[in-house]
Amino acid sequence: MDKIILKDMQFFGYHGVFKEEEKLGQIFIIDFCGLCDLKEAKESDNIDFGISYADIFDLVKDICENKRFNLIEALAECIAKEVLLKFGKISEVKILVKKPNAPINGHFNYAGVEVIKKR
Repeated sequence: MDKIILKDMQFFGYHGVFKEEEKLGQIFIIDFCGLCDLKEAKESDNIDFGISYADIFDLVKDICENKRFNLIEALAECIAKEVLLKFGKISEVKILVKKPNAPINGHFNYAGVEVIKKR
């Protein structure tokens, strides 16, 4: 099985349970990993047999920036479901949503949620 990876995509969104998060928004960092069979693309070197990284990026961006969720769990789940719906060649996805400015009183790199979904 092959993988398509998009790491550390950054988007500005308004996800969170607190009013300040809904009003001010914040940066979300998202990692994408999709399992698929890229045999035809590898052997032919033809984009028509591949999966567009740009299209995946645009889908994740649209969801993160234009929808609103209280929980990053719901954001990750939505991304995973939509990717599997729109990209038939992808058999499994792993989505990691990182929230570096989560409202936690302490020092940390990020709070995050990882969702894995299979077709």
